[in-house]
Amino acid sequence: MRPASPYRLLFCDLRSDQVLDALPVQGVALDDYIGKTGRLTGNVPIPNRQIADRARRALMPGRTAVWVERGREIWWGGILWTLQLASDPRGFLTAQIQCGGWESYLYRRLLYDSQVAQGVDQFDIVRDLVDYVQSTPGGDIGITYDTEPSGVTRDREFSRYDLPTIGELVDQLAAVERGFEWRIASYRDADGRRVKRLQLGHPVIRAGAAEIVLDHPGPVLTYTWPHDASGLANAWQSRGASINSNQATDSVPLMSERLVADDDIAAGWPRLDGSSDYTTVEQADTLDAHARADWTAARRPVQIPEVEVLLGDNVSPALLGATVRLRIRDLWHPDVLDARYRVVGLSISPPERGRPETAKLYLEVPE
Repeated sequence: MRPASPYRLLFCDLRSDQVLDALPVQGVALDDYIGKTGRLTGNVPIPNRQIADRARRALMPGRTAVWVERGREIWWGGILWTLQLASDPRGFLTAQIQCGGWESYLYRRLLYDSQVAQGVDQFDIVRDLVDYVQSTPGGDIGITYDTEPSGVTRDREFSRYDLPTIGELVDQLAAVERGFEWRIASYRDADGRRVKRLQLGHPVIRAGAAEIVLDHPGPVLTYTWPHDASGLANAWQSRGASINSNQATDSVPLMSERLVADDDIAAGWPRLDGSSDYTTVEQADTLDAHARADWTAARRPVQIPEVEVLLGDNVSPALLGATVRLRIRDLWHPDVLDARYRVVGLSISPPERGRPETAKLYLEVPE
């Protein structure tokens, strides 16, 4: 017998947030991240005509919002993008659903009107892009935000001729030197209303949850610790937009300054080259800022360890951006690893026969 799901899924109209239905869903698996769009999958069983009629009305890909409740708390929110009806050999029907976090909407909206910002705080540039999305007819899905500045101003010109998605523009702005992190959080406010909130953090998003101690052996069931040099680079150059306006000659791109980590070479590392492309960037200082950010990241590739823990009162999506203290003692760490890490992702696996509900935490190794 399949264990009862601890989750309740509300299916709502995306624009009005009016509840359409709360259908039973089996095999719910969800994840949420900082810097990456979260996802939810699950199966809605269709045992009879009544449920089929309800599901047809509520499950409309591209138009239905999905909220995940665990008790009274909102644990996840996003948009139903894919519905696949499946019939097994005995004729039992199941509606398989796949949903993306609210951020996925911004990757489906294009910039049709050029935008110019001069000396504008980078957070306000993001908010202006969200306002652009939600000011168009049919574009308001209820994303809210605060007005706190980052303290970093930017000059930017976004051209309508490039037809970029809004999500791509935010990602590119975030990835520059002295950039930021962003996500759209889901929660219930003090008045009980469901909220989609744009979160911006410079240089990173931090949550105020109390520090949690995770031990292995102990609450940490398993862990995976990658060490990957496949993207390592200590020399870098980035390419920008074409700077040749003379059609009679060959077109060449704008090139950033060439960056080489001489201290790495002197320390015995081989030279490893890397590059990146920003085909819409026409200003040399902006391209140089992108190159420096990419070079810094490539010199010290980010390690994202994964730890699997039992889901409990102290482990929830509210941990995103929070700090945990991880202690590991095993053959690789005979002297005990004892360090603090920031939670940048969380993936929840539903309970199965003989297996409890667990969560994988994705951790950012401190610099």
